[in-house]
Amino acid sequence: MLKQFCLVCGMFEKLRHKWKVDSTQLFLVITTFAVGGSLTGIAARKLMTLLPVQQAVLWTILYIIIMTLTWPVMVLVVSIPLGQFPFFKNYLARIASRISGSPHKTENVNPHKVMPQNMNIAIFASGAGSNARKIIEHFSSHPQIKIALVVCNKPGAGVLDIAAEHGIPTLLIEKEQFFRGDTYLPQLKDKGIGFIVLAGFLWKIPAALIAAFPHHIINIHPALLPKYGGKGMYGSYVHEAVIAAGEKESGITIHYVDEQYDHGGTIFQATCPVEPGDTPASLAQRIHSLEHAHYPAVIEQTILSQLVKNH
Repeated sequence: MLKQFCLVCGMFEKLRHKWKVDSTQLFLVITTFAVGGSLTGIAARKLMTLLPVQQAVLWTILYIIIMTLTWPVMVLVVSIPLGQFPFFKNYLARIASRISGSPHKTENVNPHKVMPQNMNIAIFASGAGSNARKIIEHFSSHPQIKIALVVCNKPGAGVLDIAAEHGIPTLLIEKEQFFRGDTYLPQLKDKGIGFIVLAGFLWKIPAALIAAFPHHIINIHPALLPKYGGKGMYGSYVHEAVIAAGEKESGITIHYVDEQYDHGGTIFQATCPVEPGDTPASLAQRIHSLEHAHYPAVIEQTILSQLVKNH
């Protein structure tokens, strides 16, 4: 029994490394496969009852064809509420490429981007940097993704110390120059930055910077957008509003950044309960746990998906 258990654990560990996911995401991916497969079987059997096929061989062939066509749809549908859509979109694209014998083609990247097999990230942060630390640790030995720069708008912020600990270059920015939009683009280009991650960065990203990194800037918000987002909704202000409204649950939203506060397309959400007697501080603790558990893995999957598309 122990030997079998070790074999199963070893198999899961191989899958985790192959798919480049953490343990939590591995569980969600396997759950998606299982639920999607079950729904595929149910849907295929229902569809077969509508077809007037009596011959056993023909019935079997049609059933296999329907299963094959239905499975990708079911898996993608199940992946959305489980937050695994980027992973499965990438996974199915690879399968399609192998079947067709040709690489998966999408739009070209901007000329300032790094080569498609690698990606340099800039982390923008304003405070202590707990999320930044988790992201840096997650990518410390990644073969394709590198934290190449930490950008901060507050001298003395804890995130600068974290960057120094890990030997990561830092860029301290000034407000007026930042809001010109393109002032710091040369420094980002010099570091080969292809993707920007906001981790507790409190300034609004100017339109010129968004235009330079289209669909390549993401943020994490400590609530379930579109609720409790917008100007002034950050940190404890969000948790105060959630509790005051009597919400039963809160959570995190990882989303692309556009010209409006907390408005870009949602990539991933995770929820947690709002307990009776919660304070902004106690709810913040629960939210931080979600952020640390999910943000690095979602960043990785989002970037890897884009690398595959741009290859």
